Amino acid sequence: MIEDSILSLDSNLELFSDPAKADRLTGITRGIEKESLRVQTTGHLAQTPHPRALGSALTHPSITTDFSEALLEFITPPSSSITTVMSQLDEIHRITYQHIGDELLWVNSMPCQLGSDDGIPIGRYGTSNIGMMKNIYRRGLGHRYGRLMQTIAGIHYNFSVPDTLWEDLHSLTGNGQPLQDFKSDGYFSLIRNFRRYSWLLLYLLGAAPAVCKSFVRDREHRLVPFGQDNHSLHQPFATSLRMGDLGYQSDAQSSLVVCYNDLTQYTNTLSEAISLGYPPYDEIGLKEANGDYKQLNTHLIQIENEFYSSIRPKRTAASGETPVHALKERGVEYIEVRCLDLNPLLPCGIDEETICFLDTFLLFCLFQDSPKTNASEYAQIPENINRTVYAGRDPNLTLLQGDSEIPLREWGKSLLDQIRPVAELLDTANQTDRYSKAFGAMNTRLADDSSTPAATVLREMKSNNETYYAMAMRKACEHRAFFQASPPDDAAMKNYQTVATKSLKEQAAIEASDTLSFEEFLSAYYQ
Repeated sequence: MIEDSILSLDSNLELFSDPAKADRLTGITRGIEKESLRVQTTGHLAQTPHPRALGSALTHPSITTDFSEALLEFITPPSSSITTVMSQLDEIHRITYQHIGDELLWVNSMPCQLGSDDGIPIGRYGTSNIGMMKNIYRRGLGHRYGRLMQTIAGIHYNFSVPDTLWEDLHSLTGNGQPLQDFKSDGYFSLIRNFRRYSWLLLYLLGAAPAVCKSFVRDREHRLVPFGQDNHSLHQPFATSLRMGDLGYQSDAQSSLVVCYNDLTQYTNTLSEAISLGYPPYDEIGLKEANGDYKQLNTHLIQIENEFYSSIRPKRTAASGETPVHALKERGVEYIEVRCLDLNPLLPCGIDEETICFLDTFLLFCLFQDSPKTNASEYAQIPENINRTVYAGRDPNLTLLQGDSEIPLREWGKSLLDQIRPVAELLDTANQTDRYSKAFGAMNTRLADDSSTPAATVLREMKSNNETYYAMAMRKACEHRAFFQASPPDDAAMKNYQTVATKSLKEQAAIEASDTLSFEEFLSAYYQ
């Protein structure tokens, strides 16, 4: 947490091993945001609008869209129960399959059969100022990076610990800060450690080792054909191509040095980027000849969300409030992990075992001492990620650590040895053994890369003599059959119908209540 005031990992483990403090660990809260493309039975991107039966993409609390009208996003409410989170995510899938006809949910992070950029419909959110802003922001993303990149899907994992845990640490360290400032510094401590060690998650959980050849059409890449298959490309030891230069990367943002050492430096950096001019985006222009917006502005980033990062500090923002303003005013509330691939082998793309390990890993990042990041380490972090993306499962791969290099598996074993007691602590607090079982599964993956999701995906393709496309379509059909075999009960259907109807009314009310022109609204937002 606070440098020079933080307890050691051992001290934190001892502090929260007290049975009277079990609620500090059972009170961990998590939520999932899971993206999935709607595709036709041919595998091509769905051209149909967001189903009205699913409600308003602008205001529905559980079902919305991301970049594309066809890119669904499922959101579970925060919960201290892993089982509840997974059952809610499962139910959203079952509800959705009742309303998308014969369409399928694409199970892989990397898309396929997309065609041209113009064939990718951008998300639409109605005629209100806020709805238009969301649509124009996405137009800007399309102009800046291409629409193809924006159809890559993933899972965002939201995580927080209860105030009682922060109060214990605050008291024991004797820190004189207000509690919220202490919490914000603590979450930034977690973030710094996460960035140092997130290559381990790519190795253990990465599930995107291959892509369809169409995805890299007219792009430079370092991929090779998969066996005799001329339609699929891969790297033999790849983990998560989504997290490399084929995924959410921006050459423009490479000059943007975002500091994670404290909240002030972080928010100031992002605020400056929103007002920083960028000539290539000036060349795109702000508006079409007919006056329609091409992008929200011509600056380095249009809004904070355009900054690509594997993890973000978050604070729930009020309507019309910018994320940076919310953070500045009220501090960090939770963190959002953004480096998780969809696992095509799992119907929901994630399972309880993965969640258990994520909680363990994140709590370790919070409890472990977290020095401030210097310039040298800042440069090493993306290099280690890049090496793990393309060759993480290579037994001979080394990563940068300080002034030397260390084999990934040696460093990984050292980290897992330190993480193991955290899993045991969570088991004791929750009176279960599932955290240690999840840890054991990950320990096996580190020792034997053939048990990782990435290796399993490639093995399925090879054993079934399938292309990337064929394997993804087969799994999509299997998952659709799984969800359709047990449709939601009448109570769940009625509840979602009520929520959908309410969301449509809320969108209409927002549209009716606008009093400013869009230009006035946009100016006020940035101010």
